Amino acid sequence: MRTPLASVLPDFPWDTIADVKAKAASHPDGLIDLSVGGPVDPVAPAIQLALTEHAAIPGYPQTAGTPELRRTIVEALSRRFGITGLDEQSVLPTIGLKEAIAWLPTLLGMRGETVIIPEVAYPTYEVAALIAGCKVVRSDSPIDGASLAFINSPSNPTGAVMGVDQLKSWVEFSRDTGAIVASDECYLYLGWSAEAVSILHPSVTGGDNTGLLALHSLSKTSNMASYRSGTISGDRALVQELLEARKHAGLMVPGPIQAAMVAAFAEDTHEELQRTTYAARRAVLLKGLVAAGFEVDHSEAGLYLWARKDGLSSREALAWLAERGILAAPGDFYGPAGANHVRVAMTTTDAHAAEAARRLGAS
Repeated sequence: MRTPLASVLPDFPWDTIADVKAKAASHPDGLIDLSVGGPVDPVAPAIQLALTEHAAIPGYPQTAGTPELRRTIVEALSRRFGITGLDEQSVLPTIGLKEAIAWLPTLLGMRGETVIIPEVAYPTYEVAALIAGCKVVRSDSPIDGASLAFINSPSNPTGAVMGVDQLKSWVEFSRDTGAIVASDECYLYLGWSAEAVSILHPSVTGGDNTGLLALHSLSKTSNMASYRSGTISGDRALVQELLEARKHAGLMVPGPIQAAMVAAFAEDTHEELQRTTYAARRAVLLKGLVAAGFEVDHSEAGLYLWARKDGLSSREALAWLAERGILAAPGDFYGPAGANHVRVAMTTTDAHAAEAARRLGAS
């Protein structure tokens, strides 16, 4: 008898806090939503222009991405993050990063294999393994017998940053066992008290990207979440294997979006300005949380503050915030080890950040 895929997947996390969202929305001064890390600031004009200038092109786009896009990705990853060893055959555009993660074990043919995900992890890593019929193991260290490991630095939700030695341990694991290491680095540009390093940086790899994939996104610092634009880069053989599977599946980034991605990767000013904006909002929200008696752990980088309040579980802290009209994400979304934390997103307007801090300080 057929087993519906939906029956083996966890509940969709955001559906489980609908009642808390309703409670927060009932606040007399309105809801301040700090739960989802979706951008609220506009897309840079140059990116919008590139999109519209290519909107009339009628043909099918290239799954591999246009040569201009692939070249621009290679140049941007080198310029922004010091990543080396890439060429136009070792990078691939994806329809957002969540899609790339969700289908990665399936497209790599890993059915029945073991997949490592972090102890506290973005939920789509687990979903990706379950879709592929894989066994999931939560661990922040390599585990013998695994065929794929998802790692995430800076972390969503904790904002923790892996040092070079930690990343090297995963590279050594890959080389010793043949396991693939997929490093989710979509917050790499948003370091606050620590600077994050890519798993493809030569200080980590020694110039050899074999077995390694880096996953990046334009959703965060380029505000392009609605454009669904991500990238996979690293081991050329693995990237080409994924390309062949994606071509068969019709997983193509739309042509106008590819043109917009070129504009986003071609210059860094808009990212630098957005980073400054998030730094200011982070300072405001951090001050408010501390004033309300929260302790903020890790949070050295990324778009979230990983906070806890003594004596409260994640769901109790969520309810405490909802009474003040503030919606966060409960830490147990991200695994049992997150059961005493809430994730507070910086992706809100300056006015809402200030109002949230006021409500927290007034408590």
